[in-house]
Amino acid sequence: MNVLVTGVSKGLGLNIARALLEKGHKVYGVSRTKTEDLEAEIVKSSGRLEWLPYDLENSEGVNKDVFKNWIGTKVALHGFVNNAAAAYDDIITNLNSEALERMYRINVFTPLVFTKYAIRNMLLHNISGSILHISSISAHTGYKGLAMYASTKGALEAFSKNTAREWGEKGIRSNCVVAGFMDTEMSSSLSAEQKNRIYQRTSLKKAVDVDSISQTIAFLLSDDAKSITGQNIHVDSGTI
Repeated sequence: MNVLVTGVSKGLGLNIARALLEKGHKVYGVSRTKTEDLEAEIVKSSGRLEWLPYDLENSEGVNKDVFKNWIGTKVALHGFVNNAAAAYDDIITNLNSEALERMYRINVFTPLVFTKYAIRNMLLHNISGSILHISSISAHTGYKGLAMYASTKGALEAFSKNTAREWGEKGIRSNCVVAGFMDTEMSSSLSAEQKNRIYQRTSLKKAVDVDSISQTIAFLLSDDAKSITGQNIHVDSGTI
């Protein structure tokens, strides 16, 4: 199985790539930069992890740079994982239009374009593929300062559900994995006290395990999940 994954340089994206590689799949990874951990994984994969440097602020270059010049028409995509995201956190009264528009380009506009061409690839190769968007628990429960970020994830969830309706008859599935609070680089600026307050809002009273999210994604990409589409799958330590 060939899977296109965005945001593979670190954190959840790199963990997703590892989970897919461990299951024998080939990963086409996209990220703005290459970390040492990503380079090590590329070497370890013996050609099963290919990487393209690409800035998701650039919606216009997706077709040419990613799908025409890199993926090409000979590679049949079985899955697309929209993982990359930017976080612009602030209270609404401090909204900065430039920062908000940048976040929407990265979190919404470019992923929609990626989905467009991923579906075209699946149709070209007559593949019943699977599309996964990484959403956030913030789209379902309130956190101070996350309204703008949550709005981008809510947009993805609406897009995913309608994509599932639009392309289901071709066997193409679309789902969202609604991730709860993880202890990653995106949350590194929070104090231990702030993190603990968030954990206490969950049933398990702890951060979401990154491996749990990655394995859920691997399952949803597989034929074992062939009847699951148009859903929001919560992996959130019981936040909701």
